[in-house]
Amino acid sequence: MNLNRRQTEAVEATEGRVRVVAGAGSGKTRVLAHRFAFLVNELGISPGNVLCLTFTNKAAQEMKHRIAGMVDRGNVNDLICTIHSFCVKLLRREIYKIGYPKNFIILDETDAKDLARDAMQEFGIDRKKTTAERLLKDVAALKGYDPDGYIAKYLMPGAAEGAPDAKIRYIQLQRKQFALDYDDIIYIATYILTHFKDARDYWCEKLNYVMVDEVQDCSGDDWKLIEILASHHGNLFVVGDPDQAIYEWRGASPKTFVNFRADTDVILDINYRSTPDVLAVANSIISNNKNRVRKELTAVRLNERLPVWNHYKSETDEAEGIANAIEAGILEGNPFSGFAVLYRSSFLSRRMEQALLKRKIPYTVWGGVRFFERKEIKDIISYLRLTANENDDMAFTRIVNVPARKFGSVTLGKLKQIAEEEGDALYPTLRRHISDAPFGKKPIRDFVTLMEEARAIAAGLKVSDLTERLMARSGLDTMYRTDEEEERLENVAELVSSMIEFESSRFEDSEADLYHYLQDIALYVNSDHSEDKDRVRLMTIHQSKGLEFPQVFIMGLTEGIFPNHRSIRERRQDGEEEERRLMYVAVTRAKDMLYMSDSEGYLNENGAMKYPSRFISEIEEGLIEITGNPDPALLEGTKNMVRGLDDELGGGDNAVLTAGTRVAHRIFGEGVVESYDSISKSYKVRFGEKVRQLIPAVIKTL
Repeated sequence: MNLNRRQTEAVEATEGRVRVVAGAGSGKTRVLAHRFAFLVNELGISPGNVLCLTFTNKAAQEMKHRIAGMVDRGNVNDLICTIHSFCVKLLRREIYKIGYPKNFIILDETDAKDLARDAMQEFGIDRKKTTAERLLKDVAALKGYDPDGYIAKYLMPGAAEGAPDAKIRYIQLQRKQFALDYDDIIYIATYILTHFKDARDYWCEKLNYVMVDEVQDCSGDDWKLIEILASHHGNLFVVGDPDQAIYEWRGASPKTFVNFRADTDVILDINYRSTPDVLAVANSIISNNKNRVRKELTAVRLNERLPVWNHYKSETDEAEGIANAIEAGILEGNPFSGFAVLYRSSFLSRRMEQALLKRKIPYTVWGGVRFFERKEIKDIISYLRLTANENDDMAFTRIVNVPARKFGSVTLGKLKQIAEEEGDALYPTLRRHISDAPFGKKPIRDFVTLMEEARAIAAGLKVSDLTERLMARSGLDTMYRTDEEEERLENVAELVSSMIEFESSRFEDSEADLYHYLQDIALYVNSDHSEDKDRVRLMTIHQSKGLEFPQVFIMGLTEGIFPNHRSIRERRQDGEEEERRLMYVAVTRAKDMLYMSDSEGYLNENGAMKYPSRFISEIEEGLIEITGNPDPALLEGTKNMVRGLDDELGGGDNAVLTAGTRVAHRIFGEGVVESYDSISKSYKVRFGEKVRQLIPAVIKTL
């Protein structure tokens, strides 16, 4: 089989509960494929009795392809699939048990939003105050809190028709159309297996062996389904790496894998991807996590060069430095696709894109959208374009109903007809006919007033000031904040930052105006962006999981950005450890060379001074080369920043308050500490009849 000793051990451990902890680059996909083939070829198990679950369709196709070349009888079946795909197969056979037809509808994201808007309209909910996205989050929370409850109460035959609120109405509208959303697929499959013995007996007896890939990313609901499916034969084979669990924020349960009760445990710790120097950095960082299965990755390759930490004086210098290094590597004969630039948040791509474009280096934003092509950026730029040129019909069409102003396609069609008859552009036509039906509604009159004011004052304002004024007055600012899309807010902040940078880089005021700015943006947007495969890859670290590149640049290693302090504030130690796992994933993408970088300056979010990420400090001395002469005071600043955050959240050197300690809260009044949670670093405090879970920073001892 051409496998190493531990890989062979995993493949041949066929009976009972088997846990394989597979480090980065250790060949887990190879093990899964060989084990499937071993079950079929050596044990004589029919492929139709082996379930192999993956997390993406791409991974499932790769697994099928590998297995097809190894099994010597029978066809590779459709039980090599994602968890959701398997549940759909199960439901096609079993969903009649809850009164649904087997040709039920699966809602995509757009369908779900449309259905949510229908429910909101029935309840007279103002879509300016509550978005469809917000309602869908509330529906998901309701379903996740009690999966069995919502199915039994609202989806089963004979369910009540009346709805107390829009959340329930959304579920009832689903039932009316026999439609399932993404969450329902697993919840209903599990419900049927739990409540209908004949269905459970059929599937559990059929599936002699259950294999699950990337199991650290399974949610609690996924685990419940998996355990049911393996309950009859007891043959459950789970593969994953707790050190690469980066989706806990959206429900993954890596602790379940860490605490998994196994009959056989195998650790794959031989890495075939990276150099020993790269792995030394990865091991050094991840060793600081507590919630993991201990292992040390070892390499089969030889060292080439120490990984590098490049410290820069500014964010622009950082992007330019990375672009220069890539350009030098290309001149040495390396392909463009051999380079990847990874970042924690997508807004960091902006400077990197511009630096690459300046050098005519082809790139792609892998799994994402180029910065100036993102919806929120195009919306804002369109407001600026219409301000600069009232005849810009494309900009007008894009933003006349963003945010919503009851200016739909019918109204727009009438305006286009009048504009065509009068031989003029859309906006001047609207302005002339603003008192005529159907254009005279207050939101449309306000829009025209806003644009006229913007056009009148544009010449006397900085582009950044004009943009912030347009966002505030148009309602864009409120819309983005109401949507609760943190990434959009970060992108908008980065856009304003790019404008300030543009203004400061122009020596002549006449070249720092709106028209010059829009010309600059047009050059970036219209730059050649061919779909050739040989391109530098830019991507978030989440999107890089499962990929590998000869040379990897991790940029934006600034405390607060990476690790993300919002994640740590929300989830305390769990958040910090997941950020560190994300860093581990980023480092282990590198095959030959790893570059890490940060920059001085100030954070967009709060204007605080920037300090290097704690992850750089966690790398043992001598494992990396350092360039840029970082001031030792900056690393001391990192320690102070980490210490301050720990103290804010109840960590650091602060003594833990004992049960019975009397405390005060400025809103809840006086209370008594009942207990302290060392994981979340918070106190359970009783105020009269109510108990609150609070961080130490908001309570004072009496």
